Amino acid sequence: MALWRDEIPETTLAGEGIRLRHPGPDDYEAWAKLRSASRGHTEAWEPAWSADELTRTAYKRRLRRYQQDVETGQGYPFFIFRASDGVLVGACNLNNVRRGVLQAADIGYWVGSPYVRRGHARAAVRRVVTFAFAQLNLNRIEAATRPENEASRSLLMSVGFSPEGYARKYLKINGEWRDHLKFAIVRGDLLR
Repeated sequence: MALWRDEIPETTLAGEGIRLRHPGPDDYEAWAKLRSASRGHTEAWEPAWSADELTRTAYKRRLRRYQQDVETGQGYPFFIFRASDGVLVGACNLNNVRRGVLQAADIGYWVGSPYVRRGHARAAVRRVVTFAFAQLNLNRIEAATRPENEASRSLLMSVGFSPEGYARKYLKINGEWRDHLKFAIVRGDLLR
């Protein structure tokens, strides 16, 4: 049950050279191509891929889960597109939205290897955090990154997230339970 959420919020966001929107069926080809080309770059930071990860059937399952998350207010998936030409460059998702007295969510993101270090992920995180506070009325956004992922750690700190601790064997990444650094930003913190 989603308390303090009267309607499904705006689903297209823009700013800083990017456009974000919920994934759709027509995005499959671009998504599968980008994910395939970026596997070597992303797999060290993600859960292990299923055998059918890049199939159209698996993508349809993913879309159904995304739709259910949005309808129930438990998650808000966004694909990141370059504003100048509409090219898919990655994704930024709010997951595990918790209501009641907590009013929090987790944020996760990835950018395809051809587009790393061009500011797309930073712009997306900034915009999705703004969306979470302004439209979803959340109070807290949490993130976790592996200690050796300096790029992700730097991104979070540059946006205004604060380190909050070390979580041992926190997430199962690439088939193994991995330690993570925990970060958070709360409503009222300076978003940079």
